[in-house]
Amino acid sequence: MSGIALAMIIFAYLLGSVSGAILICRLAGLPDPRLHGSGNPGATNVLRIGGKLAAAGVLIFDVLKGMLPVWFAYLLNIPYFYLGIIAIAACLGHIYPVFFHFKGGKGVATAFGSIAAIGWDLTGLVAGTWLLTVLLSGYSSLGAIVSALVAPFYVWWFKPEFTFPVAMLSCLVLIRHHDNIQRLWRGQESRIWQKLKKKRAKTEKEIIQEVKEQEKED
Repeated sequence: MSGIALAMIIFAYLLGSVSGAILICRLAGLPDPRLHGSGNPGATNVLRIGGKLAAAGVLIFDVLKGMLPVWFAYLLNIPYFYLGIIAIAACLGHIYPVFFHFKGGKGVATAFGSIAAIGWDLTGLVAGTWLLTVLLSGYSSLGAIVSALVAPFYVWWFKPEFTFPVAMLSCLVLIRHHDNIQRLWRGQESRIWQKLKKKRAKTEKEIIQEVKEQEKED
């Protein structure tokens, strides 16, 4: 491994460890996402406590955390295998951030950003797969799981040299969704529109409990 590749791996992990949710909430004067809602510093929790605009900012930030390191490494002609390691490092930074006691999210948006750096055609296919799965099933987690499963095949078709790195990245996403997979298998996962229909009829106590349960599924 070259010194440049090692430096990019470290850079990717450190960048991934930066919490966009906490930064954006501070800049927007919103409550600390670690102390409100579900307590998770992610886009979903920011949506609950700060609205769509703040949540969109967090989502974009998380995507860029995965995209920029891989893109820079590609411009530096780093071998494809190490591009995969760099992508995984960015996701690990998001999942286990060194700046926040190694407690982060599931890394789906960051993984998507890493794949997006490979090409827009592949990005469109992965995003389309997620959206179609969610629309047909109503399960947000299932969209992430199916997208992770088919992403290596999409890459193999368009840019086979990236198949192994993307497969490693997909495995990481699937591992982080093992709880969701179990709930889907048992029929215990809630659909998106079921939550929306019931939200108005819930008491404050029930809403707080739902927030905690929903964050585990996102």
